Amino acid sequence: MTELEQYVNEPGRDQMIKDVRKKIDELGITYIYYQFISVTGRIVGKGIPSNHWERTANKGFQLVYGSTANLFVDRHGDYIGYGPEAAELVGIADPDTFVQLPWDKRIARVFCVCFRNREEKVNPGGHLTSDCRGNLKFQHRDFQAKHGLQLRCGTEPEMMWLKKTEDGKPNGGYSNPYCYHIDQFESLRPVSMKVIEYAQAMGLDMIQGDHEDAPGQLELNWQYDDVLRNADRLSTYRQICAQVAREFDLIACFMTKPFMGVSASGCHHNVSLWRGGEDVVNKIMLKSEADIPGMPGSFTYVEGGENTFMPDDNDPQKPGKIGLQAIGGFMEHIGALTAIGCSTVNSYRRLWDTGFWAPVFADWGYQNRTTGMRVSAPGRFEYRSVDSMVNPYLMGSGILSAFDDGIDNDRDPGEPEERNIYEAMEAGKVVKKLPMSLGEALDRLEADEVIKASMPDEMYKVFHWYKNDEWEKFMATVTDWDADQYMDCLP
Repeated sequence: MTELEQYVNEPGRDQMIKDVRKKIDELGITYIYYQFISVTGRIVGKGIPSNHWERTANKGFQLVYGSTANLFVDRHGDYIGYGPEAAELVGIADPDTFVQLPWDKRIARVFCVCFRNREEKVNPGGHLTSDCRGNLKFQHRDFQAKHGLQLRCGTEPEMMWLKKTEDGKPNGGYSNPYCYHIDQFESLRPVSMKVIEYAQAMGLDMIQGDHEDAPGQLELNWQYDDVLRNADRLSTYRQICAQVAREFDLIACFMTKPFMGVSASGCHHNVSLWRGGEDVVNKIMLKSEADIPGMPGSFTYVEGGENTFMPDDNDPQKPGKIGLQAIGGFMEHIGALTAIGCSTVNSYRRLWDTGFWAPVFADWGYQNRTTGMRVSAPGRFEYRSVDSMVNPYLMGSGILSAFDDGIDNDRDPGEPEERNIYEAMEAGKVVKKLPMSLGEALDRLEADEVIKASMPDEMYKVFHWYKNDEWEKFMATVTDWDADQYMDCLP
């Protein structure tokens, strides 16, 4: 059987398809968004009436390959990744991700995995490797089979709520740039509470939130989980914010640094590797499983097991052997990972504005916010050089590859830096900087076979084409800064 055929014939899938039909009828769903994720983290796909659920779940839907690159053209007018002569992918639903949209209860969404067309001459029905969500799903499965370890992840998605002018353009942040001030948090209460209401209805176990230190900047967090489910929830959260922005006539801004002189929006990734554990339907938000407005998968979290990053008995802070190996792998590849975590031209405005705790150095430490990675709590590492524009599926795959290399090759991360990194450098420490532009980061990625392998086959081709074109477009653009700097510089 082809990979597509194997996927639709996985044990238990037929029953899940029947269970989704029960939910469709019970909830009165009339329309379904079948969605997957593009190279930049956009949600793309098709909408199909729910009376076609069984046929679509088994046969899939078709869409042009280029949709994995947003169906955008490069600076030369060519479609990125795939030309108009390319075949159409087959999108196959993951039934356990089916959930009702709380803002229009006639509609549900389901995440999909993408496959090559059945009639392709080469690898027909194979997994389409430019499908970043499918890549993470399969790579994590292989990592677990190889090491017996599960990657769990929690993200900290900062973003800004902006006011609009009459013509719909951004008009500053909705609140003042006062970090942790409850009064500013309160000013955005109607917005944040609506986001939380929708998020809980779609399976996000919201645990805390605060006002950050840029205009209109909020961070709302949910419980950490399996790396794929967390990536799905980050995508869902962005979808929710976009909807709430429409309802309040605001802009939900995920751009990394829209304002100079104040902090940018990061998306720190807190990661750990676990043995064992059990998937449990979260009952905090629900009275019973019968109350779930969708399938249990969207409301499931892994609990328990052994956290292999926990310190050993000899040191209350220092991670155990697997944790140190994982940090070693991360430090080895952090330059290439920057191309994924800081994936836009604008991302590097955040790294250059070093007065705002920008993590620009390839080092690690305990509770040290001046390094690219810190041990933020026993058993948990925080990767700080990631911003709000990150594609969490690519990031998850890249982290898996770095950890795999660290474990396989027993990478030594060196000793943790406990000083402020700037003071350490003044004292003579030599520290490598992260790439400080998108172009430099793409070069570091090009030279790193381990992280490139996390983007198998066509995924790397599409990512490099898309991001290199973005860099070239920027370098070829005359900006207001150019005019201000050079218009009157001679004679």
